[in-house]
Amino acid sequence: MLDTVPEPDLGLVDCLGLEQLDRDLFRGWCHDGIPLRAFGGQVAAQALTAAGRTVPADRTVHSLHGNFVRAGDTARPLEYAVERVRDGGSYLSRRVTATQGGETVFTLTASFKRPEPGLDRQPPMPPTPDPGELPDTYRLWAETNPGDYRQAVFSRVMDMRYIAGPAEPTTSGLTEQRLWLRSAEPLPDDPKLHACALAYASDLFLAPSTVLSIEPPRMLRDEPASVFLTSLDHAVWYHRPFRADEWMLFAQRSPTVADGRGIAFADVWSRDGLLIAHVVQETVVRPMRTP
Repeated sequence: MLDTVPEPDLGLVDCLGLEQLDRDLFRGWCHDGIPLRAFGGQVAAQALTAAGRTVPADRTVHSLHGNFVRAGDTARPLEYAVERVRDGGSYLSRRVTATQGGETVFTLTASFKRPEPGLDRQPPMPPTPDPGELPDTYRLWAETNPGDYRQAVFSRVMDMRYIAGPAEPTTSGLTEQRLWLRSAEPLPDDPKLHACALAYASDLFLAPSTVLSIEPPRMLRDEPASVFLTSLDHAVWYHRPFRADEWMLFAQRSPTVADGRGIAFADVWSRDGLLIAHVVQETVVRPMRTP
């Protein structure tokens, strides 16, 4: 029973674990993303977990679209109510509403399908340093920000290797960065679990790619943030089978910031060069308020 705040040293499988309260109602706990606010990637992944619990084993998720309505409180559980929108012969649709204290925190729509043969094409994977050649990002994070609780939490859930891109926008206006990510623990052979793991990872440092021309990501700087970032909406499209406990390259880019909002994209590749997913996120971008 998940009736108390989870221990802080839980791994990815535990972070995605949900208690089933009713046929289509589930409950879960989230760790901090910033102090006392739930990490959005975990909320999205738990919502997708809840949706996946209501579909047959032969259906896999091919897309999700989420909206962050308000911050989640990590001192209280979230409840995930699943609506079975459509059960078709090939495609199934689910809508999930995550609430806390009677207020909506996050909404998700997800679509599942049966795998099928057909046309298969993709561009080549961009040249990228192998993760084995790169330093452990959490070690750099601990050196620049000793005692940062996020380093301790995320390092138990995801292995990470950071590849810096150009600090200034390119001539096309893009800011770019790349991350190698994988589950820090081996995962069971469950495609839905691997999809949820990718959803969790897809929110790691995607929003900061919108402001790389102003400041580097948190794990690479020792100065306080000058910009406030928080996710507004998030979408993932899954293209090919993959394992989230093997290295995944998140090639992130942000083409524009305007009107207090930025948008960022990520192409997600397997280590052997398969294009496995695309991610899009819109985020609030505002100057950090001073006390």
